[in-house]
Amino acid sequence: MLADAGVTEQQWRVLRVLDEEGPMDPTSIAERAVLLLPSLTRILQKLEDKGFVTRERDDSDRRRQIIRATQAGRNVIAANMDTSRRILTDLREKLGDERHETLIELLNELTALEE
Repeated sequence: MLADAGVTEQQWRVLRVLDEEGPMDPTSIAERAVLLLPSLTRILQKLEDKGFVTRERDDSDRRRQIIRATQAGRNVIAANMDTSRRILTDLREKLGDERHETLIELLNELTALEE
């Protein structure tokens, strides 16, 4: 699905965060998308090159950037959300509720180790 949409899994996560929560600074995006800030910097550049996000200076703190999804970026999310949900539902059904919850817990623990 992501290959057809022209984005990587990490790019998808960033777009989802921006679509769901609105414009925000890179540090907040990294936390919510569970990405390291140096990785996010590269991801944002790729998304900007594709026309999926824009960067602007924060009016209250000129050192800070605010990232926002463009209409093209929001369109990628909208066009693929049903497929994404269907994939996740299929995965949960194949694993079963208990194993799925265990997987989520393990992934959360792994993420905590990276912090």
